[in-house]
Amino acid sequence: MHTPYRQQTVARLGQPDDGTPDMVAVEEPLEIRLADVPLLVTMRTPGHDAELAVGALFTEGVVESPDDILGAEHIDTGDASNGNVITVTVAEHARIDPTPVRRCTYVGSSCGVCGKSAIEQIRMDASSVSDGFAITHDVLNTLVASMRGEQSVFEQTGGVHAAALFDAAGRLHCLREDVGRHNAVDKVVGRAVLDHQLPLDERLLVVSGRISFEIVQKALRASIPMIAAVSAPTSLAVDLAAESNMTLAGFLRNGRVTVYVGAQRVVEPR
Repeated sequence: MHTPYRQQTVARLGQPDDGTPDMVAVEEPLEIRLADVPLLVTMRTPGHDAELAVGALFTEGVVESPDDILGAEHIDTGDASNGNVITVTVAEHARIDPTPVRRCTYVGSSCGVCGKSAIEQIRMDASSVSDGFAITHDVLNTLVASMRGEQSVFEQTGGVHAAALFDAAGRLHCLREDVGRHNAVDKVVGRAVLDHQLPLDERLLVVSGRISFEIVQKALRASIPMIAAVSAPTSLAVDLAAESNMTLAGFLRNGRVTVYVGAQRVVEPR
């Protein structure tokens, strides 16, 4: 069983050294196969691999419909890569488009699927998110603390990102951690796909780092109407959110928040 962190002997310079080792986040490759055909390799923190594989293939548009994804399981390779190879099973009639990953079979932990030939190709056909979701400013400002309280791997290592799904009442529905921001998002979306919970139009996505274009794209695939983050969004993330009727909020900390687009979803308490 591959674990999300391990002990590491360290030298503590300029501080007291009590002789105890540090914990470091594990980063290992995961080969994702579709119907046993190798498709891509991504660097990730082990844990919730089935969710990651399912989420990545859905949010990147490789599998068009979440209902066509039947499940995912590790393959026993009998060698050093054992536990790092997983295959996703889809329905026979599933519509498959490997184009998003055809040009790049390796994905680093710092970004999502790369090598896409044009901006049009990564602006996948995701319709605008629906109206109706709203959250109060008071509840919004509780979410980072709620998320931080569940980040067990970060607590041990300080070296992973988190993504979490909340409802409008501030209830945490799913949280996942990974060395890659996009992986953490894929894991929470993958969990929802496996549980047949899409569309996620009554959920808010909170991420621990910045909001990139790709995170907005992935959230749109799952019909998530709002993303909030501890850090800032990028310009492309703001533009795509504005085009898609999504709310984007950054710098969610210390009782404050900056809403870049979609401010109508952050309301005053009744």
